Amino acid sequence: MKNIFTTKASFLLALFTFNFSSFIFSQDSIVIKKISDEIFVSGQIYKNEEYLCKKIGARLTSSAGAEKAVQWTYNLMKSYNFDTVYLQEVMVPHWVRGEKEIGRVASTIESTSVAITALGGSIATSKDGITAEVVEVKDFDELKKLGVKGVKGKIVFYNHPFDVKMILPFQMYGEAVKYRYAGASEAARYGAVASIVRSMTNYVDEYPHTGAMGYNDSLPKIPACAISTKDAEYLSSVLKKVGKANFYLKMNCETLPDVKSYNVIGEIRGSEHPEEIIVVGGHLDSWDLAEGASDDGTGAMQSIEVLRTLKKIGVKPKCTIRAVMFMNEENGLKGGKEYAEQAKKQNEKHILALESDAGGFTPRGFSMTMSEDKKDKIKKWKDYFYPYGAYDFTRKGGGADISPLEKQGVPVMELSPDNQRYFIIHHTGRDTFEQVNERELEMGAIVMTMMVYFVSEYGL
Repeated sequence: MKNIFTTKASFLLALFTFNFSSFIFSQDSIVIKKISDEIFVSGQIYKNEEYLCKKIGARLTSSAGAEKAVQWTYNLMKSYNFDTVYLQEVMVPHWVRGEKEIGRVASTIESTSVAITALGGSIATSKDGITAEVVEVKDFDELKKLGVKGVKGKIVFYNHPFDVKMILPFQMYGEAVKYRYAGASEAARYGAVASIVRSMTNYVDEYPHTGAMGYNDSLPKIPACAISTKDAEYLSSVLKKVGKANFYLKMNCETLPDVKSYNVIGEIRGSEHPEEIIVVGGHLDSWDLAEGASDDGTGAMQSIEVLRTLKKIGVKPKCTIRAVMFMNEENGLKGGKEYAEQAKKQNEKHILALESDAGGFTPRGFSMTMSEDKKDKIKKWKDYFYPYGAYDFTRKGGGADISPLEKQGVPVMELSPDNQRYFIIHHTGRDTFEQVNERELEMGAIVMTMMVYFVSEYGL
């Protein structure tokens, strides 16, 4: 009798467990289908992206475009009836490019104009520009070997191509970007009067890529620009053929006093654990050469779409979901730092921060920086993401704007799209709305919304 009872009890327990698991699976599948259908059929993300790019355009920190974007995204989230929408004040740098830069290579063979762009944060040349002999180096080791004798009074040209043997574009970028950021000060260490860096891309074309640079305050400040990869190849060929060339450089940029701007924040309060916060965000500012479509209009609009979708389909998240449009990622990270500082002051409990800042391409997964047990829990949900192309949950990562939260111990994630095309447009005049594919952008928003739903529902 006892054995029969035990057997029946075990059977009923197994049956209950099976049915309960099926119920959980069924409920989650229903929610995911609602998320997907809402974004594919009635999504607002693509038209919002178009408005941001075409009606507002470039949004360099402290510019009129940036401030217009602040007000527009604030009003947009208010129109979606999020529970709370507010502005978070932050002081940001005010760098101005000025008139278009001029670059010209002059040798005994010919004088040729080349495509250059000032790096963000650079000082200007004199009003008449600079003309000096240009010396080419591949890296800091070659620069050091030349020393003062080979560099003083000259313009240093860092011709450091992306290492195309690397599979991931951001690996190539990470290896090369130090020449953009620190190249000017390292050249000034040996007496250079200006620096030029090969643009940060694995493609050879005529578009120069801007981006942030920084000065070592213990060294002289010299003008710094980027040259298109096509013209970098040309300049290098002239130096090899002739052995010597001069470079004329004229830039009109300046840094003005810091000004007040804002992070724009909207949230849906949690139904069970409102004190637990999930942040999803992208940066609202962009460089000034184009429309800031993929860097990072796509991430900002995806983040708003996450909240809009959950509210529209009637999901009441257990945790508070907060969309943050960060200001000043490109040349200072002041928005991300201010957000984390205020979160710490207010003793807020963030259980996850998710960023999208790698373009609006087809999703391939998420990079994560968190404890292994949290990663393991997220990986249990992988099968739900696979139909939407998101399969890779293996790489470490997060995002620049949420890195200050990461330092406070908050688990961080970043959407990982297929970004093999990203460095064609990154920080260039090509970063326009026309480069964004509607379906790919929506797919990214869907998997971000799914991730936020799962974490809110089941925690980490």
